[in-house]
Amino acid sequence: MIDDEPESERVSALAPFRHGIFRAVWSASLVSNFGGLIQGVGAAWMMTTIATSSYQVALVQASTTLPIMLFALIAGAIADSFNRRKVMLVAQSFMLVVSALLTVFTWFGWMTPWTLLAFTFLIDSGTALNSPSWQASVGDMVPRAKVPAAVALNSMGFNITRSVGPAIGGVIVAAAGAAAAFAANAISYIGLIVVLFRWKPEVPAQTLPRESLGAAMGAGLRYVAMSPNIAKVLVRGLAFGFSAGAVLALLPLVARDVVKGDALTYGIMLGAFGIGAVGGALISVRLRQLLSSETMVRAAFAGFALCALNAAVSHNAWQTSAGLLVGGACWVIALSHFNVTVQMSTPRWVVGRVLSIYQTATFGGIALGSWIWGVVADAHGAETALMAAAIAMLAGGAIGFILPLPQQTALNLDPLNRFKEPMLGLDLKPRSGPIAIMIEYIIREDDVPQFLATMAERGRIRRRDGARNWTLARDLENPSVWIEHYHTPTWVEYIRHNRRATHADAVVGERIRALHSGENPPRVRRMIERPTTAGTALVSPKGPIEH
Repeated sequence: MIDDEPESERVSALAPFRHGIFRAVWSASLVSNFGGLIQGVGAAWMMTTIATSSYQVALVQASTTLPIMLFALIAGAIADSFNRRKVMLVAQSFMLVVSALLTVFTWFGWMTPWTLLAFTFLIDSGTALNSPSWQASVGDMVPRAKVPAAVALNSMGFNITRSVGPAIGGVIVAAAGAAAAFAANAISYIGLIVVLFRWKPEVPAQTLPRESLGAAMGAGLRYVAMSPNIAKVLVRGLAFGFSAGAVLALLPLVARDVVKGDALTYGIMLGAFGIGAVGGALISVRLRQLLSSETMVRAAFAGFALCALNAAVSHNAWQTSAGLLVGGACWVIALSHFNVTVQMSTPRWVVGRVLSIYQTATFGGIALGSWIWGVVADAHGAETALMAAAIAMLAGGAIGFILPLPQQTALNLDPLNRFKEPMLGLDLKPRSGPIAIMIEYIIREDDVPQFLATMAERGRIRRRDGARNWTLARDLENPSVWIEHYHTPTWVEYIRHNRRATHADAVVGERIRALHSGENPPRVRRMIERPTTAGTALVSPKGPIEH
């Protein structure tokens, strides 16, 4: 993690550009995003020429988002467990190879609707692998205080390319065919691969064994399940993706059938969406200062509903494009706010996994919505599907009355680094366990209500960070004595659990210690559970047994 810099630098929206690696990766990503959008135009328009139904056209959008829904959690666990730079290099190289093969298949006329969907799925599987590592690496490139600005700049960069990339893609497809668009995408990966290859970030030394992939995924799911505010973001992201994805999924049909245009028309419409998104990225920071989180997101839902309704009733390409300006702005305002909320609510040890779960929810909603809206369009027409999606968007905004988003707060989620391994009398191995922990507190009767409320938060933090079977008990004979009790499966997991503590978590611990009225600090007992079955291997003492 890069050290924080003076407050005066943090207030600048362009401050992340003062970090050389962020500038380099951002610029190379700009080129790569151009290629991806050109490829997307080629794939979407090619499908309109070879597909036999509207359903297949909408599946192009679904095939770009389904991999994120399926593989994001695995990719997030990989991002938190392995060197993120190397993960991104593997992902970018994979996408380059698949894009080159897509170009070859198209050039020789081997493409069918399902082959095109398969290639699109594979390319975006590489995106699914790359995305958590890329987003989590933002915190390795800039200080934590600059992460919101960096996220906004990333959104702005992508949408700068969206504003002109699709139009360029439309020109390329109209002039040279889809194969040329796919070749341009393959070439676009080279610059980012070079930048990542030359980047040599500081990687913290790993003093603990790497978690298995299954355990890492479970830890990410557990963290989200025990973090109510993040869960609210997931629900709203799912609702937004499901409803708003209809516009992008059905836009090729709108361009072809509703406004009677061609590939260039489709590219111009996507460009209008991108221009609106750039504007949304530019004003999102200011909106976060003026509006509450919930108000901003509800406005984004409502604005996108207006965009979908306009696309349904308009038969003029320029009127539709004007509505897409609003839709693009609302798209970025909502998604970047969700992303920032997740990043600023998550410590570094699990940020890749939490971001991947957020992506699974949001892009899973887009994939599901693309499929459903495609089915509706096939049966009743694109206009009817877009009107239904607009109604769904308004309903998604209304969810905020039940599950309002939290206001962003400046939590210090850097590692606390106070834990020191205790001196042990037994010769434990990392896999030794289960480990039982008991902490004894002395609490005055007047402080019991406050103690219970604080311990409820402590229990949530313990379980979130990996503790099992957490309980709080009161001594029947000496009511001032309270025992906190929990388990970890092994000794190494006990150490890992304690190293996950952040400065924000320490505030809860300090409140509990302030309520402890004993002369000495709370007493901690660490024990290893042993069955009484004959023949069970025992852990040996380190020294002579005292009698």
